[in-house]
Amino acid sequence: CRVKSLLKFLSYLKVYKAYCLLNVFFNALSSIFSLVSFTMIIPFLGVLFGTQERVVNPPEIINSIESFKNLFYYQISHTIESSGSAKALILICSVILISFLFRNLFRYLALYFMVPIRNGVINDIRVVINKKLLSIPIKSIKKRKKGDLLSRISNDLIEIEWSIMSTLEMLFKDPITIIIFLIALLTLSFKLTLLVIIMFPIVGFIIGYIGKQLQKDSDKVQNQMGKIMSKADETLSGIRTIKSLNISKHIHSIFSIESKKYRQLMNSLLRKKDLSSPMSEFLSTIVLVIVLLIGGTMVLNTKSEILAQEFIGFVLIFSQLIPPAKSLTSSFYSIKKGNAASKRVFEIINLKDEVNVKDSKKKIKNFDYLEFKDVHFSHDNNKVLNGTSFRINKGENIAIVGYSGSGKTTICDLINRLYNFDSGEIYINQEKLSKYEISSIREFFGSVDQVPFLFNDTIFNNIFLGNLNAKDNDVIKAAKDSYSYNFIKKLPKKFNFNVGDKGNNLSQGEKQRICIARTLIQNPEFLILDEATSSLDADSTEYVNLAIQNIMKDRTCLIITHNLNTIKNCDKILILDKGKIVDSGTHDKLLKNSEIYSNLFEKFTKPSVK
Repeated sequence: CRVKSLLKFLSYLKVYKAYCLLNVFFNALSSIFSLVSFTMIIPFLGVLFGTQERVVNPPEIINSIESFKNLFYYQISHTIESSGSAKALILICSVILISFLFRNLFRYLALYFMVPIRNGVINDIRVVINKKLLSIPIKSIKKRKKGDLLSRISNDLIEIEWSIMSTLEMLFKDPITIIIFLIALLTLSFKLTLLVIIMFPIVGFIIGYIGKQLQKDSDKVQNQMGKIMSKADETLSGIRTIKSLNISKHIHSIFSIESKKYRQLMNSLLRKKDLSSPMSEFLSTIVLVIVLLIGGTMVLNTKSEILAQEFIGFVLIFSQLIPPAKSLTSSFYSIKKGNAASKRVFEIINLKDEVNVKDSKKKIKNFDYLEFKDVHFSHDNNKVLNGTSFRINKGENIAIVGYSGSGKTTICDLINRLYNFDSGEIYINQEKLSKYEISSIREFFGSVDQVPFLFNDTIFNNIFLGNLNAKDNDVIKAAKDSYSYNFIKKLPKKFNFNVGDKGNNLSQGEKQRICIARTLIQNPEFLILDEATSSLDADSTEYVNLAIQNIMKDRTCLIITHNLNTIKNCDKILILDKGKIVDSGTHDKLLKNSEIYSNLFEKFTKPSVK
């Protein structure tokens, strides 16, 4: 599962294939010039100690590493004979200097092409997550804590960026460097290189074992951060309640406990991660010491296949293998750590969307009626609707009333396809609701909910969201029709006033009127009012009711309310009890014949007594 998460993550590199190839190409060139600069130590020492192999005749064809080496040795030999050893040293040093120049130039170009890969992949995943959150069912979101979701979008993505994306550069560069340097070592001494190749898997096995432990700790760390984010979100959302109940110390102690757990897990994780560098360096040093011991013994043997200056060059090149090997092991640890975050991110990305688009391609046209037929719906194994049936004809104003928890708001959610029902059917005209495009359904039905929600933006932009094709005059007209215009004019920046987080810079009544303006500009044919005035004071309710009367003109309306005085003139009132429509009729008829309705009316109109 973890490997699949990592492979899915790496699949995002496909878009940046050209950049990846360029990065690999320039890393290869950088490694080659790095190797050239270090191999120059062999002829340098040969000239310095007077043991340099003389090549009298240049090779006729340059078709191998050996022929290239002989050509260079010929140039050195020629320089020594014509100009002396000092000139030969200058030639070698010039080659070293030029090699380092090109090495660093190509290193920069490799990094240059890595930048769009690193930032592009993270941006792509972030966009995919946001799109997924907008397309998955509400049910899937409500199952998870908001803080945990935020942690996956923020902390987990940051972890991926720093633990996986930052190591991609090493993953592209280090293997190339190791392969090129190993080839060079093979040309110098096959036996010593074979020893190195045998020793490295043993080192890799030890590092791999620690990596497994690191990933387990990473899973725990990411989950614990999700809990902390949930607690922080809970504190911010319920700050008024926390202060009113005087439980600030208690809430703080709970948060401190969770934070302490996170600290302990991070201590364990980072200690294991920090162990990777010294351990890999120590293990590499063991290999180096073994190479020095065996190689030194071979040099002391007069019949040895390797000369002293070649052995020193071998050791120097091998020492340059240690940093990329060490870096590669550190990358391995980082990837293990980031894989836990990658797994959590892909748990969200892999969630199923709310509808199958292939089954839903029709648009709503020529509306005649909406009908529920024996609809059943359960939430968390609790039966909410139990065979609900009713019909609303075009132009009718229908109200649904009932005790709290009877399923009224659920009906609104099912109409908007926020949830899928268990059985039964919902029809628009003679067609099943599921056959219509979900975007068409939500354009057709406009909603004003009990809790008004505004985005952290200007008043103008909040109204404009109801119709993205609206003109400035349409926004102003919607504000006037919703009785919002007068209070907007008194605000510091009028329509450019920022409403703040969730609209908290406005009163509840003002927020609701802006929401009504947003629905007005949407101009839906069917309007759903779900307890639109239940949380407002008397003055606000008066203005909102005036706005609601405007929005209800010439529309089919479904009204959910506890305020039975506002539905006296409805064409029909449906009584919902325990998930079923148990009675229906006009206000006067139900007041006489329905015990439930008369009880609800009495509770609403009778002053509460302590």
